[in-house]
Amino acid sequence: MKQKKVPLRKCVASQEMMPKKELIRIVRTPGGEVLIDLTGKKSGRGAYICGKLECFKLAQKTKALDRALKVPVSQEIYEQLARDFVSVEEQFLAAKEASDDE
Repeated sequence: MKQKKVPLRKCVASQEMMPKKELIRIVRTPGGEVLIDLTGKKSGRGAYICGKLECFKLAQKTKALDRALKVPVSQEIYEQLARDFVSVEEQFLAAKEASDDE
């Protein structure tokens, strides 16, 4: 049986290529709203960050999300994303472990 190709994406903070399922997608919706997309299916321009808090902080420091989403991301949005990121990180890691067990 033929091996299935695993889609790879680059983390905007660390510039590391990783499988898409190991990254968290941040999306700018057509309405201009910036939010975390765990499903990876929301419409809009997306940027990927590895599931580590230090990568998120690095992306904020270097304004990597601003460049990737092609829109200035305000400090309030970064603070909201930081709060969301901590709660999402736990869900993301649990889902990743569940998929590794299969």
